[in-house]
Amino acid sequence: MSTSPVNFVDSLDHRKPLILDGGLGSELARRGQDISSPLWSAELLISNPLAIAEVHRAYLDAGAQCITSVSYQASVPGFASIGVTPQRARDLSHLSVEIARKASREFLSRNPGCNYQPMVAASVGPYGAFLADGSEYSGNYGVEDRTLVDFHRQRLEWLDQSGADVLACETIPSLQEASVLGELLNSVNTPAWLSFSCQNDRLLNDGSSIAEAAALFRRHPKVVAVGVNCSAPQTITALIGRIKSALPGKAIVVYPNSGEHYDAVTKTWHGVESPLECAAAARTWLEAGASIIGGCCRMGPAHIAAIAAELDDPRDPGETS
Repeated sequence: MSTSPVNFVDSLDHRKPLILDGGLGSELARRGQDISSPLWSAELLISNPLAIAEVHRAYLDAGAQCITSVSYQASVPGFASIGVTPQRARDLSHLSVEIARKASREFLSRNPGCNYQPMVAASVGPYGAFLADGSEYSGNYGVEDRTLVDFHRQRLEWLDQSGADVLACETIPSLQEASVLGELLNSVNTPAWLSFSCQNDRLLNDGSSIAEAAALFRRHPKVVAVGVNCSAPQTITALIGRIKSALPGKAIVVYPNSGEHYDAVTKTWHGVESPLECAAAARTWLEAGASIIGGCCRMGPAHIAAIAAELDDPRDPGETS
């Protein structure tokens, strides 16, 4: 298999869906890594890059065709908060993509008969993830657009220059932040997707309509897919329908959480959906119109393996079992 660069847009032209990886931070934590730093899992770029590579490898072996860099929290102020200079921050942002790219190359060397080349998505998390005050889940930042522009501009430039196949602007909770990112993405060379976090099957976390938010990108030249992540799996099918109506012809990306609910009193998770249940749901999402499918928080390699196996089934997307 050639290791020449893959055009992400071309990869969306096939009938079969593109399989994403699952949660990176949650899988690192499950494997015993400390992600309590202000940088969350991006701190491992400094302390334990091998652990990142091992998780990438696990997702590739599970069937992921696109893996996500550990740059979700890799912002300029985030790095500065632990004493990292801007130049070093740039290098670490590039390293996040290089680790994923190396894992992709190694996967191909172990699987010379593979009929696809795994791609790398450079993760761009929301402003609220940096604040770490819960606003990531409400979208109520209380800041002017300029603050969001200043927060995202430099990191987007760095990741645009990193060699990633696509920029994954993800877990975006508000119409305001989506609009700011849309303006900034006009200046990048790398294609991008934008994925919202939603409170139910109609609304973003800030209460805005998913249809209104998706419509921002109807004619955007760089945003090649729009969708939902870090949201409850039960909401996904309806959200796909609303995005599809607002954006006819645009690819739809979905990668929800596992469906578990966190009990803050007992500090335990409840209501886990099994890998097979997630795979069955993924079939429904494919039939509804999603073309890029994976998982987010607490969706691990076993979930992705089940999804990949289910969606490798030769049934047509419109055929039911």
